[in-house]
Amino acid sequence: MATDFFERQDAARRNTTRLVVLFVLAVLAIMVSIHAVLAFALGYLGSGETGGMDVSLLRDPGIFVLAFVGTLVVVGGGSLFKVAQLSGGGRVVAEQLDGRLLSPDTADPAERQLMNVVEEMAIAGGTTAPPVYLMEEEGINAFAAGFSPGEAVIGVTRGAARQLSRDELQGVIAHEFSHILNGDMRLNIRLIGLLHGILIIGMLGYFVLRMTAFSGHRVRRSRDQGNAMLPLLAIGAGLMVVGFFGTFFGNLIKAAVSRQREYLADAAAVQFTRQPEGIAGALKKIGGVAAGSTIQNPNAPEASHMFFGRATSGLSAMFSTHPPLGERIRRIDPSWDGTFPEVAAGAPPAKARPDAAAGFAPGASTASGRETSAAMYALDHVGQPTGAHIQYAARLLESLSDRIRVAAHEPYGARALVYTLLLDRDAALRQKQLQHLERAADPGVFEETLRLVPVVAQLEIKARLPVVEIALPALRLLTTEQYRLFKQNVALLVEADADIDLFEWSLQRILLHDLEAHHGSVKPPRVRHRSLGRLQPQCEVLLSMLAYAGHRDAQGASTAFDAARQALGLPQARLRGTGEVDLSALDAALSDLEEAAPQIKRRALEAAVACIAADREIMATEAELLRAISASLGVPMPPLLGV
Repeated sequence: MATDFFERQDAARRNTTRLVVLFVLAVLAIMVSIHAVLAFALGYLGSGETGGMDVSLLRDPGIFVLAFVGTLVVVGGGSLFKVAQLSGGGRVVAEQLDGRLLSPDTADPAERQLMNVVEEMAIAGGTTAPPVYLMEEEGINAFAAGFSPGEAVIGVTRGAARQLSRDELQGVIAHEFSHILNGDMRLNIRLIGLLHGILIIGMLGYFVLRMTAFSGHRVRRSRDQGNAMLPLLAIGAGLMVVGFFGTFFGNLIKAAVSRQREYLADAAAVQFTRQPEGIAGALKKIGGVAAGSTIQNPNAPEASHMFFGRATSGLSAMFSTHPPLGERIRRIDPSWDGTFPEVAAGAPPAKARPDAAAGFAPGASTASGRETSAAMYALDHVGQPTGAHIQYAARLLESLSDRIRVAAHEPYGARALVYTLLLDRDAALRQKQLQHLERAADPGVFEETLRLVPVVAQLEIKARLPVVEIALPALRLLTTEQYRLFKQNVALLVEADADIDLFEWSLQRILLHDLEAHHGSVKPPRVRHRSLGRLQPQCEVLLSMLAYAGHRDAQGASTAFDAARQALGLPQARLRGTGEVDLSALDAALSDLEEAAPQIKRRALEAAVACIAADREIMATEAELLRAISASLGVPMPPLLGV
C-alpha cells in the first residue's frame, strides 16, 4: 500500500520542521543584509568627517546587535502577529476571503448539492462535516483551511457551485478533503504567517523611504540638512531591496511546497472517488470559463497556496503555487486533446447521473464480507477513503428520512435529534428525562424532541453516529449560552440512569471533542509522547475497556486482550480488573493518547481492532466505540463496511 495516513502525518511534521529551518536561514540572510545596509548608511553619514567611507563599521558589534535584534523584532513580531490573527483557524481565513457561512438547511439547489457532497465525503472519511463557506466569485475555485481536521472549513466559489456537475464538484471536494486528511492545512497557515514576517521588512523600508522623502521636501533649506537625509533614504531603499529578495525567495519556497501537494491531492481525489473524469472535468472547466479560477479578493495572494486552482494572475510560472493547468489535466486524463469546453458564466451545473446517489461506477472495491476484515480494511484506509466508502456514505444519507435530514440541518432540530438519541428505552427513565427537558430545554427544542421520538425509533443502529456528525455543523451555530445549556442537558440525559452505556459515551465523546474545540474550550493537541512504553498504562485501560465491552465472560475478555497485546507489541501489558477501568479512566487515557506521535496512535488502533475482532464478530456498539476512540485520537477512520 502507498504511504499511509500516519506516515503522511509524520511527513507533514517533518515538512513543517524543514519550513522552519528554511525560514531561519532566510532570517539570518536578512540579518546579514540589514547589517550591511546599516553599516553603509552610517558609514556614509560619517564620511563627511573622515573624507571617505568608514568600512570599519561592518565589524562594529553594536551595529550587528542592532541589525540582529531589529530583524528579530520586525520579522518575528510580524509572523507572530499574523499567526495570532489566524489562530481562529479556517474560519478566520474564510472570513478574510469574504466567505459566507452556508446554513446547513439552505434551500438553494446548488448550495444544497454542495452541502450533500461535503457530508458524503465527511462520513466516508471518518471526520465531522466541516463548515462550508461560499465566496461570491465567478471563478471556479475552492480551498480547505484550518489547524486540524476537527476545526477545518471548506470554501467554495459560487462559480464552482453553479457551474460544476455533481461529479466534478465531488472531485473538487475530494481534493480539498485530501488536504484536510493529510495535514496540509496547518503548514499552509504557517506559511502565511512566516512569509508575512518577511514581507514586513519591505513594508518598513517603504515607510522609511516615504517618510524621509516627505520630510526632505520640508527641510531642503540647506545643503547640510539635505545630506542628512541621504542615509535615511539609503536605509529605506536598502530595507525595500532586502524585503523584496526575502519575499522573492519566500514565494519560491511556498511555490515549491505547494505544487507537489497539488499533484498529490489530485491523485488522492481520483483514488477517493474512482472517477478521474470528475476532477479532470472541473480542471477543464477552469480553462473554459472566462473567469478561470481567479479570486478577486485582496487577501487572495497570501492564501494562494490554499486554493484548488490558481487564485491570482500575472505571476510567472516560477512563483505559481500550482502546476500548469494542462499538466494537471494530462496526469489525470492522458487522452485529453488540449481543448477546453466553453462554459457560459452562471450556467447551471449538469444534472447528475441517475446513479449519482451512489456517485461511483459499479464494481468499486469493497471489503471482505467478514466483519473482521471490514475493521482492518477501515484501518488500512485511514485518511484514504475509497469509492466503496463514499458509496456507503451516499446510500446511508439516502436512507435517512426527510424528517431526520431536515432536523439535522438546523440548530433547533439538531439539539432535539441528539436529545432523542439519548432517551432511554425504559419507560420510567424516559419519562424522567423528558420531564427534565421540559423544564430545562428551550420550548421549541422540547416540542421538536417529542415529534422526533417515533422517527428516530426507526433509525438503523449504524446510522446513529453518522446522524450526529451530520448535525454538528448546525450545533456549531449555537451561541455560547445555548451551547452551555445544551451541554448540561446532554450530561443529565446520559447520567439519568446512573449507568452510562457505550453508545451514550461514544455520542458524548464525539460531540464534546468537536464542539469544545469549536468554542475554544480546548486547544489542538501537541505531540508529547513518542514512546509507546511510556503510554502502557493508558493502553491497558483502553484495551481492557474494549475487552470487557465485547465479552461478558472473563475468558472471552482475556482472549481478546491477549490478541490486542500481541498487536500492540507490549508483552508485559496486563488486563486490568473491572474495578480499575471505567469511562472516566478511558477519557483520561484517550486524552494522553491524543498527544502521542502518529505511529503510536496507529499501534493503539491496531490493537483496538484486534481486541474487538478477536471473537470474529463486531457488534454495532463496538463499531461505534471504535469510531469514538479514533475521533478522540484525531484519526479519521472510515466506516466499517458490512458491519
